[in-house]
Amino acid sequence: MTIISSDKDLMQLVGNGVDMLDPMKNKRIGLDEVFEKFGVTPDRVVDVQALAGDSVDNVPGAPGIGIKTAALLINEFGSLEALLERAGEIPQPKRREALVNNAELIRISKRLVSLDGDMPLDVALEALELKEPEAETILGFLNDMEFRTLTRRVAERLKVDAPVLAAEKGTEVHEKSHQAPTLPFPYDDYQTVRDAAALQVWVGHIRERGYVAVDTETTSLDEMRAGLVGISLCVEAGVACYIPVGHRSGVDDLFGSAQRAEGQMTEDEALAILKPVLEDPSILKIGQNMKYDAKIFARRGVHVAPIDDTMLMSYAMHAGIHNHGMDALSEAYLGHVPIPIKSLLGTGKAQVTFDRVPVDQATRYAAEDADVTLRLWLRFKPMLHKARVTTVYETLERPLVPVLAEMEMAGIMVDRDTLSRMSNAFAQKMAGLEAEIHELAGGSFNVGSPKQLGEILFDRMGLAGGEKGKTGAYATGADILEDLASEGHALPARVLDWRQLAKLKSTYTDALQDHINPETGRVHTSYSITGAVTGRLSSNDPNLQNIPVRSEEGRRIREAFVAPKGRVLVSLDYSQIELRILAHVADIAELQQAFREGVDIHALTASEMFNVPLEQMTPDIRRQAKAINFGVIYGISGFGLARNLRIPRAEAQGFIDRYFERFPGIRGYMTDTVKRAQATGYVETLFGRKINTPEINAKGPTAGFAKRAAINAPIQGTAADVIRRAMIRMPAAIADLPAKMLLQVHDELLFEVDEDAADTLAARAREVMEGASHPAVSFKVPLVVEAGMGRNWAEAH
Repeated sequence: MTIISSDKDLMQLVGNGVDMLDPMKNKRIGLDEVFEKFGVTPDRVVDVQALAGDSVDNVPGAPGIGIKTAALLINEFGSLEALLERAGEIPQPKRREALVNNAELIRISKRLVSLDGDMPLDVALEALELKEPEAETILGFLNDMEFRTLTRRVAERLKVDAPVLAAEKGTEVHEKSHQAPTLPFPYDDYQTVRDAAALQVWVGHIRERGYVAVDTETTSLDEMRAGLVGISLCVEAGVACYIPVGHRSGVDDLFGSAQRAEGQMTEDEALAILKPVLEDPSILKIGQNMKYDAKIFARRGVHVAPIDDTMLMSYAMHAGIHNHGMDALSEAYLGHVPIPIKSLLGTGKAQVTFDRVPVDQATRYAAEDADVTLRLWLRFKPMLHKARVTTVYETLERPLVPVLAEMEMAGIMVDRDTLSRMSNAFAQKMAGLEAEIHELAGGSFNVGSPKQLGEILFDRMGLAGGEKGKTGAYATGADILEDLASEGHALPARVLDWRQLAKLKSTYTDALQDHINPETGRVHTSYSITGAVTGRLSSNDPNLQNIPVRSEEGRRIREAFVAPKGRVLVSLDYSQIELRILAHVADIAELQQAFREGVDIHALTASEMFNVPLEQMTPDIRRQAKAINFGVIYGISGFGLARNLRIPRAEAQGFIDRYFERFPGIRGYMTDTVKRAQATGYVETLFGRKINTPEINAKGPTAGFAKRAAINAPIQGTAADVIRRAMIRMPAAIADLPAKMLLQVHDELLFEVDEDAADTLAARAREVMEGASHPAVSFKVPLVVEAGMGRNWAEAH
């Protein structure tokens, strides 16, 4: 008999005709492999596990005893029972004390890791025999999971037709096949527009049609530095063109430039002809990720409006179901695989930029992009109504595009000298931590090497929880180190501190200097509207949303973000917006009253849970309550809270249990939300955003994650919708002020404004933000916005 699993807990069954097959490694596990992993025969595996413990499965074990030490002891004494009886004979003091003082915990651990051999089964052993796969069942599953390539390979192996991808599972627009009958893509009929007369003909087509799909080809993904190479247009399926304006040919000269390719208009000539139609309010411009193209045009004096965006349409309908890139959408909804960009640009050292692609090849590729975009738009536009997300798209997604484009182009000034000084300071502090770590380890090693760190922690120091991966090295991720730190071990705690500094240095104080645009002297991040299923924006190149604010070093990085002379930065931040939304949706009367009365909610929670009067509140108790307040929203476990607070898991779980006892309405909200998600396949924000939960009915570890995500999504999504509504309204509210909105970081908006207009800006922005939910939603608690201002971001925040 063969057990198909990689679970180490099943290795106690190996022997007497039973072996295992690890499907991930395609590796057989027999007696030798069990001995190699545990150092004992299968009949003694549970003894070793009981001693070593398992942090993942919450098996306590004996403190300070790992797998290797446990195996040595079991082999020496013969069994766990004999070891515990004779524990006083062990010469090493620490081992002896660990066994004597924790004997009962070790016995409990053995019961926890021992499989129950008397479990009644509702299936006969014969039913588990290997059988030929049922084509309809397995292909249906692969299709639902969107395993495109695997579905085709399995279908070929079983000699049946592959099903059509079911990308809309879990939504109200689910169809057996959502691929619309489509005309072929006429590559040979796509037109290359080389002169003004030909382009004027296309402008006539656009005005006659009233809409046009637009796409740009550039030399870079960085819109603030990219050169414009060409523009593609499409007015109906199969009718598309490409306008080359920046193609080069020949060999680069000494300055890295080649001659312009023949047969193309200049950029200025083409844009002069297209500008009136691209800015015409009566003509709809359609794009896929239109924000990118809008910025390319805006940097050249063309302000594209009005727009539609197929990427955002897909996101409004199918957040959480599939990605929203054009190639994936084309394959899923049009049954068409577009020309891959790598086939034109190449890869590695041989890769070229788009301006070096021959015009005829560029025409096929670029015109196809516009053609695909228009066909997706024709497909998606009526689907928005069927999915009941038209309002979400029209009020939360599409209007955000020009707002973000303006913010991204504005950028934020960064002081290179401040970053350089911080890098040096971080380097010195890291050196000090390294010395402390080496002293705790009893010798020097490369702190940045996970392999060496694992050997120090689990071999030399014998700490519990060591697990080796495929490479044979111990896992030393943040979760492992947080667990060890929460148990009082100093070395992993110091390593976590060292890693935090190393990340701050490499990701921010060093890397941000490279992101300063030489033309503007500013850093220009790019926001992704579709980056998170809940509606939260994500920031990229560089990511300015993950700068840590809990540590002093993380907060100091904000000192490098500055305002020009005569101007200041103004920060406005929603105060505890997700807790306020939780109080509203879970209808927690005590929390609602506290928010209405302006009570410190974290101090209130601490007082309620720990029976500490408010006047006796300490910062440490309040910090614990704050971690619990926010942790509950994210479905945090005892393990997670223990890591955050670096306290024992049992203590952390006790905090969470008392929290639910004190506020039972929260548990009710969580239960009801999961039930609705399991029944419908999605959850909703208060503003109607659908967040699909395709894994909500899954089994195993995935189920827990899916449930936590479903519980959090309506709260986090509603908060994201509120700040989106504020951002969309903000430009009109501050249009007459010498100010501009620069950044959005979670619940915070950051502005740059002339010094003498800072107070006016703060007042107007606060009014917009605090009233952003109206008239769609009236919360039972007030939304409160805190404002600050200063010469740099740290002062303002």
